[in-house]
Amino acid sequence: MGFVKGALIRLGSTALAFWLATLIIPGISLTSDAFSETVFTLVLVAVIFGVVNAVLQPIIKTVGCGLYLLTLGLIALVVNGLLFLLTSWIADQADLPFHVDNFWPAAVLGALFVGIVTWLLGAVLDRD
Repeated sequence: MGFVKGALIRLGSTALAFWLATLIIPGISLTSDAFSETVFTLVLVAVIFGVVNAVLQPIIKTVGCGLYLLTLGLIALVVNGLLFLLTSWIADQADLPFHVDNFWPAAVLGALFVGIVTWLLGAVLDRD
């Protein structure tokens, strides 16, 4: 039961973070009229983002270990921005009304913002 609760909290936190990012960061947009469509889109984008990060990030960190060391981890901003853009591309392929305009500043700031907000919400809401 704890795993399911944690996964739902993480999914909801990520969806909320994506919604806030569409409101705050220029270049990230969600073009939906109905509330239910907006919520559905945000949840699906959060799932896509989670799968993209779970699958690709460990591979990228392993292959690019030297770059992480060389840049003292700053390359993670670039990697996260690219994964954020990939999420936008996959959402576009699935006909979801979520779009990120460009790599800088939208994707990089969006990935940073979503990561921080998700972490904060997870820390506050997931108290076992």
